[in-house]
Formats: sequence, C-alpha cells, structure tokens
Amino acid sequence: MNKKSIEILVGLFVLLGAAAIVFLALKAANLASFSSTEGYQVKARFDNIGGLKPRAPVRSAGVNVGRVKSITLDPATYQGLVTLEINKGVQFPKDSSAKILTAGLLGDQYVGIEPGADDKNLAAGDVIKQTQSAVVLENLIGQFLFNKAADAGADSAGDSK
Repeated sequence: MNKKSIEILVGLFVLLGAAAIVFLALKAANLASFSSTEGYQVKARFDNIGGLKPRAPVRSAGVNVGRVKSITLDPATYQGLVTLEINKGVQFPKDSSAKILTAGLLGDQYVGIEPGADDKNLAAGDVIKQTQSAVVLENLIGQFLFNKAADAGADSAGDSK
C-alpha cells in the first residue's frame, strides 16, 4: 500500500468514528428519534413537574409507550400542563393515572402511567385526571432536617424540667 491509500483509509476511519460519536450523543441526549412512531396525544396536569423535560419517556410497567411532547403552564390553574404522545397501538383505560417518576436515585425523570379498570380507553385530546407530581429531593431533605430539629428542640425542652 502506498502512502496516499493509507491516508484515505485513516481519513475514512476518523469520519466513521466521528459519525458514531454524533449518533451516540444524540441518542444519549434523547434528541434524535430514529424510529418514526405516530400516536395520539393526551394531557395531564401536575402541581410540580420537577425536572421533567420535553422528549422524556412515557413508560408503563417499565416499557416505553411514548414521549413527553410539550410542557406548558396552565394559566387558569397555574399547574404544569404536560402533553404526552402515546404510541399508536397502545391503549389505556380512561381512569388511568400518571406519575412523574425518577429513573434511579438521581436519574432523569419520566412519566409513568398506571392503567385503570375502565371499559372505555383514552382518546386523542383526553386529560388524565389522576396525577401525582414529582418528588423533589430538596423538599424531602428540608422536611427531614426540620423534623429532626423540632425533635431535638422538644427533647432539650423536656430535659430542662
């Protein structure tokens, strides 16, 4: 092999590596959907969406069944209005509930749907009535510290008598 053909092969190898890195970055950032799935949209209102982001997964029983399409503030109720795009072919009963959950201790947040028992299914444009907001780790730590401080204050007041 001459020097020019080796340089061409090295260049192709570098380009292939760069393409692989771009592909992995898009998949890891959840920005590129390489499968075109059509579905129907439903909405859910939450008091606190925590760190939920558009394009976050929607899961049921640990299986991806859709994506978060958009997140807006409802001007009437001042709640987070989350639009979910559910994959075509996946149906949930009308009385299903939606929760904002976290993957692992400090992982990304996603919407979990628990199916209900109604005979009728959710249709495009329906609103999921039963929702549970995100658990904010900072609030839990604050409540724990406040309770511990209150317990310590009550113990020291009881000892002084």
